[in-house]
Amino acid sequence: MSVSIKSSQEIELMREAGRILATVHQELGKNIRPGMSTMDIDRLGEEMIRSYGCIPSFKNYCGYPASICVSVNDEVVHGIPSEKRLIQEGDIVSLDAGVIYKGYHSDAARTVAVGEISEKAKLLIERTRQSFFEGMKKAVAGNHLHDISAAIGDYAESFGYGVVRDLCGHGIGNHLHEDPEIPNFRQWRRGIKLRPGMTLAVEPMINLGTSEVEWMDDEWTVVTEDGAPSAHYENTILITEGKPEILSLTEEEKAAGYLDLF
Repeated sequence: MSVSIKSSQEIELMREAGRILATVHQELGKNIRPGMSTMDIDRLGEEMIRSYGCIPSFKNYCGYPASICVSVNDEVVHGIPSEKRLIQEGDIVSLDAGVIYKGYHSDAARTVAVGEISEKAKLLIERTRQSFFEGMKKAVAGNHLHDISAAIGDYAESFGYGVVRDLCGHGIGNHLHEDPEIPNFRQWRRGIKLRPGMTLAVEPMINLGTSEVEWMDDEWTVVTEDGAPSAHYENTILITEGKPEILSLTEEEKAAGYLDLF
């Protein structure tokens, strides 16, 4: 396994990619409302990405046909936008997006509520997000990669949630997916030692019910096996000499004190 250490110049490009993606997520989250189609969301997201002079990371990646993965309720990830799929009051919608800025990627996901949602769904979203920040407490140079995995999984499983095992996070840089793979649950081995300059996309995918998932006939959309809701929270991060730097945190999240969660 070869995990790249980014130069200061590469890190600056990835910081800008992350800043732009954070802005896209913040605006997308504000614009989602009942009656929109998932294709409306995709069009809006792609328009914003391109308005910043960036390329959508996902468009045509391995054949994926859209710029924003829009996954609703029991859809875990990789939902394909459609004119026919309308968002309704009470839905939870996971938005996974990536941008390429001057050859470098940022990748982030958020799950947002559409109007009033159930208390169980609200807690699932909040705890999925917090599981990411539990992982960040371990994302420190000198620790091992799977310290992050264990912290995420142990926190989420303490609530009885299913932690998806068939999908994981990944390294990121001038390719969308680089080494290493980053599971979201405790591993037998410790994994590689974390070093300053590593850039990682850490992305808990947490289900209200079973951890088991299946792929739909479109060969992209992943759903929970039991039909229970799923939430997704992802950021691109930089390993530093101290606390990790979260490159794709939104300004609203910073103002809300998310930097104090780890």
